Amino acid sequence: MLELEALSAGHGDFRLTADWTLAPGRIAAVLGPSGGGKSTLLDVVAGFLAPEAGRVLWQGRDLTPLAPGARPVAMLFQDNNLFPHLTAAENVALALTPKRRLTPEQRERVEAALDRVGLSGFGARRPAQLSGGQQGRVALARALLQRKPLLLLDEPFSALGPAQRGEMLDLVAELARAEGATVLMVTHAPEDARRVADAVVLVAEGRAAAPAPTEALFANPPPALRAYLG
Repeated sequence: MLELEALSAGHGDFRLTADWTLAPGRIAAVLGPSGGGKSTLLDVVAGFLAPEAGRVLWQGRDLTPLAPGARPVAMLFQDNNLFPHLTAAENVALALTPKRRLTPEQRERVEAALDRVGLSGFGARRPAQLSGGQQGRVALARALLQRKPLLLLDEPFSALGPAQRGEMLDLVAELARAEGATVLMVTHAPEDARRVADAVVLVAEGRAAAPAPTEALFANPPPALRAYLG
């Protein structure tokens, strides 16, 4: 279970508060207006931003003092964070080791990860030789190979067209549920939330509301969501 306990964090004059729990294995869309604090929420959970008050807990363990690399968290960023001079396989392998020379077992794990995201045979290509959707799949393969129970998505597929974005969201949902991972997924698109999310965290007016069931929330939206949806 992910717990945000009386949390307060922010930059400059902006403050975001949150006080809720998310059950393991759930996919929650983080939805709200630009500048509302969606990325701030993910940064706090990932450990890139220290809270001013409160705690982040996973399965009862306090993550707040831990560095990002020590947390049970994998993250996909907007730009996919791929190294252009490395091949797809080498980018994925960074989940296991910073060394370029892999053991046979590590090579097998990298190939298996690429195969799971539909990129079998693409390991020797560099990012510039891949489409945007394929680059997203490489980043997803690297995240999956970390085998972390918390997966954070900060709009990694926002540059893709609707069909490709939907395809990637379906793939994330399928693989996350197969792994039993808990997902926090930032999006500006309500249709993305309705497509794959069990719950929605509405972020508006400096507050990240408790996760609410997706269809129930859209059927009876609170004022902040109505204002966002127009």
